[in-house]
Amino acid sequence: MVFYFKARPEAGDYTIYMGVDKHENEELIKYGFPEDIWFHVDKMSSAHVYLRLNKGQTIDDMSEGLLEDCAQLVKANSIQGNA
Repeated sequence: MVFYFKARPEAGDYTIYMGVDKHENEELIKYGFPEDIWFHVDKMSSAHVYLRLNKGQTIDDMSEGLLEDCAQLVKANSIQGNA
């Protein structure tokens, strides 16, 4: 099951998707949009988090709060973050 989250209200109206295993991650990649930004902990087991930006937006348009929401989800759903 893919999890869906809404970013905090002050970050804007964004949907954040999270897959917790390889099957869910493959589904997210398969149905992803060009505006999606992928988050994952480097060299460690963690959830894959995808942020769906609005059409025409780029990573440069992300607010600090939106970036933090995505990073906290990845951290909380990593092996290190759960220890």
